[in-house]
Amino acid sequence: MPTDLPYAADAEVSLSYDEIEVLRLQYEKELAQAHITVQTKFNYAWGLVKSPVREHQVEGVRLLQEIYRTEPSRRRECLYYLALGYYKMGNFTDARSFNDLLLSREPTNLQAQSLASLIDKGVAREGYVGMALAGGVAAVGTLLIAGLIRRATRK
Repeated sequence: MPTDLPYAADAEVSLSYDEIEVLRLQYEKELAQAHITVQTKFNYAWGLVKSPVREHQVEGVRLLQEIYRTEPSRRRECLYYLALGYYKMGNFTDARSFNDLLLSREPTNLQAQSLASLIDKGVAREGYVGMALAGGVAAVGTLLIAGLIRRATRK
């Protein structure tokens, strides 16, 4: 889903497996030592959110939510990546909520503005798919009813 929005590059660019692996190993090393720094946790979450693998995105969002809840000084930087993670998972409602919160604090944030545009496009695309599915269901229903009526009038 290429975009012409230069600031929304995070929505398209993934880290390589090796790059995510470096972040994971650092996270697990600190986890084994029973002290994970907020920066290591954030870096790992950031890498997971940027992954094309849904399970990674889910875990990245979970870690970012932990940071958001426990580290008030880091909330601002979590907002964009929470919005991005939810966007990449197709959860446009939560993506919009976090992105709107960031925009309410920083109305001129170009990353958040371009992500808002991508979220709006995703919602529209989802709406078109929903309308197409509803139309297909209605058409099938109409054909079934017409068939039943024909069968009933033949008897």
